[in-house]
Amino acid sequence: MRRILFLLLTVFASSLAAQPLSYYFGDEVQFDPKVPTPASVLGYEVGQWHVRHDQLVYYMRELAEHSDRVQMQTIGYTHEQRPLVMLTIAAPERLANIEQVRQTHLARVTGEGKGSSAATTATAPAVMYMGYSVHGNEPSGSNAALLVAYYLAAAQDQRVERLLQETVILLDPSLNPDGLARFANWANSNRAMVPSADPNTREHNENWPSSRTNHYWFDLNRDWLLLQHPESQARIAQFQRWQPNVLTDFHEMGPNSTFFFQPGIPSRKNPLTPDENVDLTKAIAEHHARILDSHDRLYFTEESFDDFYVGKGSTYPDVNGSVGILFEQGSSRGHVQDTINGRLEFPFTIKNQLLTNFSTFDAVLEKRQQLLDYQQDFFAKASQLADKDKIKGYVVGAPKDPTRLRYFLSILAQHQIDAYALQEDATVDKQQFAAQSSYLVPLSQRQYRLIKSIFSEQQSFADNTFYDVSGWTLAHAFNLEFKELNSVRGIDVAAQPWSPSSSASQQVLQPHYAFAFEWFDYHAPKLLTKLLQQGIEARVALAPFTASSDGQNRELAAGSIVIAAGLQQRDDWLAILNQVSAEFDIDLHGIDSGLTSRGVDLGSRQLAPVKLPKVLLVGGKQSSQYEVGELWYYLDRHVGLTPSIIEADELTNIDLNNYTHIVFANGRYASLAKSFKAALHTWVRNGGVIWGHKGGAQFLADEQILKASYLSRKDMAAAFSTQGLNYGDRDMLAGKQRIAGAIFNTKVDLSHPLSYSLTRDELPVFKNGTFLLEQASVPFVNVATYTEKPLLAGFTHEQNLAQIANGGAILAHSYGRGAVVAMTDNPVFRGFWYGSSRIFSNALFFGAHIDASGE
Repeated sequence: MRRILFLLLTVFASSLAAQPLSYYFGDEVQFDPKVPTPASVLGYEVGQWHVRHDQLVYYMRELAEHSDRVQMQTIGYTHEQRPLVMLTIAAPERLANIEQVRQTHLARVTGEGKGSSAATTATAPAVMYMGYSVHGNEPSGSNAALLVAYYLAAAQDQRVERLLQETVILLDPSLNPDGLARFANWANSNRAMVPSADPNTREHNENWPSSRTNHYWFDLNRDWLLLQHPESQARIAQFQRWQPNVLTDFHEMGPNSTFFFQPGIPSRKNPLTPDENVDLTKAIAEHHARILDSHDRLYFTEESFDDFYVGKGSTYPDVNGSVGILFEQGSSRGHVQDTINGRLEFPFTIKNQLLTNFSTFDAVLEKRQQLLDYQQDFFAKASQLADKDKIKGYVVGAPKDPTRLRYFLSILAQHQIDAYALQEDATVDKQQFAAQSSYLVPLSQRQYRLIKSIFSEQQSFADNTFYDVSGWTLAHAFNLEFKELNSVRGIDVAAQPWSPSSSASQQVLQPHYAFAFEWFDYHAPKLLTKLLQQGIEARVALAPFTASSDGQNRELAAGSIVIAAGLQQRDDWLAILNQVSAEFDIDLHGIDSGLTSRGVDLGSRQLAPVKLPKVLLVGGKQSSQYEVGELWYYLDRHVGLTPSIIEADELTNIDLNNYTHIVFANGRYASLAKSFKAALHTWVRNGGVIWGHKGGAQFLADEQILKASYLSRKDMAAAFSTQGLNYGDRDMLAGKQRIAGAIFNTKVDLSHPLSYSLTRDELPVFKNGTFLLEQASVPFVNVATYTEKPLLAGFTHEQNLAQIANGGAILAHSYGRGAVVAMTDNPVFRGFWYGSSRIFSNALFFGAHIDASGE
């Protein structure tokens, strides 16, 4: 019996033994012995352990040192300061002159640059951008990158020789180094010497938050358009520098799945993607099918995974003249796992990714001329499409907030979209656009399709089922005033497009009775934070006033921050004020006297104290890691505050009196301990300010902290008739009931402290769920309500629209000496909702001054 058990264990252990290179490449490929193998550098075979990012970078550096086919460069750094590396791989003679190759390629495909008209594609190389594991806990891609790089650097066969002669390969081995590093540590530290295949074991079930995300728990595969993170900024910079013909994006999906490659569901492509792109994707897919068939692999295609949102890795290339291809491998989520398809081992998942790298290479070699011609034609048609389009451009403006506008323009510039400053004021459709704060974005430029997508307000679609968001109009996200132009004639603009420049204030503040700055600029909360952190005493004006400033009357809006000399406790306060204000492009106005010519005086109770918030941000498995991360990111990067992120299960051990604010992002909090809930009530009554949105708002309402009614997801779904539906109608009904992600308009009470910084009484918000607060029936509580016709962009079924119209968007009221603020939607969605994010920071600084009964 012991002998049988020993043999069984031996067989099991051997089935998980390290797989040699021959497992991945077969015995027919010969390799240059001077180029180190992965195992010779890492100390283990690929797939035996999960590669850490530092090991990955070290190995790539070794390849570049030992192979004349490979160059390596660091293109940026992550939030955690891990290097973002890219390998450029080509024939040695081409690699020696790679910058000229790049410039020639760019001139040829875009029609821009010297010699572009005379350039030919007959001998030109196709360019591939190979990207791996944008989700950190989908590691088979980055582990396969070890093998792909080794093959390209060292293989000695006809395929690779031809490949090096006819292509340039840009290999990005880890699109998300911080997430990959976290997951490698998790999988390796929980791996037994004889790994467990039990799906329930710890190795296969990460703690909160998962390693899918980057440092701030963002999904980087949703950031290709939004560019909120250094990983995305570095990647897009290289993409635009090279304009690759094909981009590959290697992912994983659930363990019980097999393998997916594009094309996806045909009806769910972005309408701006040319049909020729789909045809090329299908032609390339035949190569994937052929190689997977030859290895008896299971796979599927033209199911799931839509190609609509242009901010994803497989769709962004499609509106940029490239062919983006998504691969999804069933994940072992560790080293081995039992699935409905049998035992799934990590090396098996890596090999599938490797195989489809090979099939991509074969397809590009076969379709090289077609791919080059397609890309050249893509950009050549841009001007033709712009000429036919009734819209000729867009004018955008942000009165009183140059910083927010600058962030928007920076995103456009990184996508190679030009915007031109207005030289004179313009009136468009009865709306005024001031020259000093407005820009023209003409459609007649090579990024025509991307511009159309960025400004799209499309609301109806051929297929209304979306895997991701259906609307992402950047001008709405930034709360910009913008209008379409049917003609650009008569619009006087600068000769050169906007470009980044240093704009920090150089003012030197001389002694005054007080200083004041208005709250309109996006960086105003960060400026206030830094001053409060330095011990500067500040007041917020709860009403407008006109004061004497260097002998001139200056009108200052409600929300302005006043720093009175008579309140300061530090002798060096003016030096601190000069030092901190120099970091920001925000004017500080010296005030001559506490007596104002209009409005409140500076000693009025309407000049209320502002204290440095101490924020408890509730995290843990009960909450959405994405939305907690988005709040953390906003506070850390844009406000300069460091929240205390405390997991929900630990809240009973916390003294809430150490915090001024408690924030509940979307989540399910009903299971929180009764003792904590009781303490929460007491804390708010004693002066705390509490914020909740989506599931967080529902929790506050259920606990009677928020005095409001709501419609739950089930309530909203119940309004849809199911009479006469067949079993096959399930997906159709779910698509109607769901709000995958759309933009809605709200009407804002501009007199409310939470609306300080807003210059108009309409505020776009992003909705990706069907939870809905109802409008309060008592006065002064409704900060923002949805408009009568609220949909601005994206798809929402008319039944949902009818329920949302006039509903509650933002509510706020007193609770004892404290206050509660609730929002139906996420104010900081994916980090790019610069407009509604100010409501959140206003709640932090001014929430204590809300005076409105909820009953």
